[in-house]
Order: sequence, then structure tokens, then C-alpha cells
Amino acid sequence: MQPKRGPMSDCLQETFAPNTLCFGCGPKNLQGLRIRSFPEGDDACVCRWHPQAHHLAFPGVLNGGICGTLLDCHSNWTAAWHLMRASGASSLPCTVTAEFAVKLTRPTPLDVELLVRARAIAAQGDRATVEAHIEANGKTTATCRGIFVAVKEGHPAYHRWGQ
Repeated sequence: MQPKRGPMSDCLQETFAPNTLCFGCGPKNLQGLRIRSFPEGDDACVCRWHPQAHHLAFPGVLNGGICGTLLDCHSNWTAAWHLMRASGASSLPCTVTAEFAVKLTRPTPLDVELLVRARAIAAQGDRATVEAHIEANGKTTATCRGIFVAVKEGHPAYHRWGQ
């Protein structure tokens, strides 16, 4: 998929998939989280995101499923970015989550900007292993490790970023 660069931003989602409807990362999903992932070098990305009141699990604390979605989508984009850069390609592969494990290490506060960091720690062929975490007020609140695979034509998700 060729980048769609413009004045909007340098975030991966708006550059490579501005019409995507994914709940976690789709710029066109007005009810979604609309996370924005920014590259940091060849194998890492960062996202800053602020929860809203309707994302709560209980007063003052972010829902664990939302934490998982933040980590999953941001890790997926980090994997795609890494695979593109590692292969020297000019277009981003469409990647999907193959395996994913989240640890919620402490309550994630609802009233602060969250920093989500992800780094590809290994890659082989069409797949990348990514580790990520959420930070709130300088403390890690959740971590994950996942394997993300670039899909080929014929897979139901193959064209999703080009919607």
C-alpha cells in the first residue's frame, strides 16, 4: 500500500490508511479510539492518547479491554512499520495479530495522557514480534508481547487499510 501523505500528520494511520474503520486505530471510525502511532527509528513507535470518561472500568480507572486494544493496535502498526523498513519496501504491509498476551500491572488512570511505546524485538520473513507498554505518570500500567503477520491477497484483512 502506497503512503497517502498530506498535511494531516506524520502518524502511520493517517499516512498509510486514512480511511480505515478499525475500532482502535481507524481514523474514519468516529466512535473508535483513533490512536495515532508515530515512528521512532526503524523498529519502534510511540503513541500519546488521552482516555475519556466513557472508557472507564470503575471510577478513575481505564477499562482493561481498552488497554488491550491500545496495545494491540499500536503494536500491529509498529510491526508493519518495522517489516516495511526491514525489507526496504516503499509500501506498508497489511499485518494482523497472530498471537497476543497482555499483563495489566497496575490500574491505568483515566485522567492523564497515556504514553504507549512499542518496539519490534524480532522479525523473520512476514512476521514480527513486538513488545509494548502503557505508561501513565511515568509508571508502567500494562505490558504486552505479540506476533504480527503480514497477510497476502486472499486474506479477509488484506485490503482493509486501503478502504
